[in-house]
Amino acid sequence: MKLVIMDRDGTINADSEEFVKSPEEWVPLPGALEAIAKLNHNGWHVVIATNQSGLGRGLFDVVSLNAIHAKMHKALAALGGRLDAVFYCPHTPDDGCACRKPRSGLFEQIGERLGVDLRGVPTVGDSARDLQAGAAAGCEPHLVLTGKAGAWREEGTPPGCPPDTVVHLDLMAFAEFLIAREMLARQTIAP
Repeated sequence: MKLVIMDRDGTINADSEEFVKSPEEWVPLPGALEAIAKLNHNGWHVVIATNQSGLGRGLFDVVSLNAIHAKMHKALAALGGRLDAVFYCPHTPDDGCACRKPRSGLFEQIGERLGVDLRGVPTVGDSARDLQAGAAAGCEPHLVLTGKAGAWREEGTPPGCPPDTVVHLDLMAFAEFLIAREMLARQTIAP
């Protein structure tokens, strides 16, 4: 299975210091949904791993989170794209759970649920903690310079990213990188 694990806020949609609490506040980043659809059209399965501490803080409820995700699924479907699953951590930073990124619990849940070894699976996000969580589960870390990492467009990689992090301008650049790399690998193997 060709699998990609993505962060949500700041990677697929605009992030907010006030949290994305409703479908109206969920706004996709330019080209992000098209990037997911492009990955899908090239045989990739896409799963989201996202911290949603607004639930634990009482800023929104599961009904609102489901409505946000329904909007995201509908917008993707209109482009011929899809998400295979959305895994989220509802806990606050003070809860000490195993699923809140930078811990790897969400990734471990994804691997178990899908029956996939996560070693080498590309994971993409806009913060060091997204990549730390994926790397701890064996994933290949990719940073997009959107959301929290947008301030690093001139500098490159924020502190705390795994040393083998690959940096991309945005989610479309990430998708094009994966597709091109796969095509190159196929050409190299072909007789």
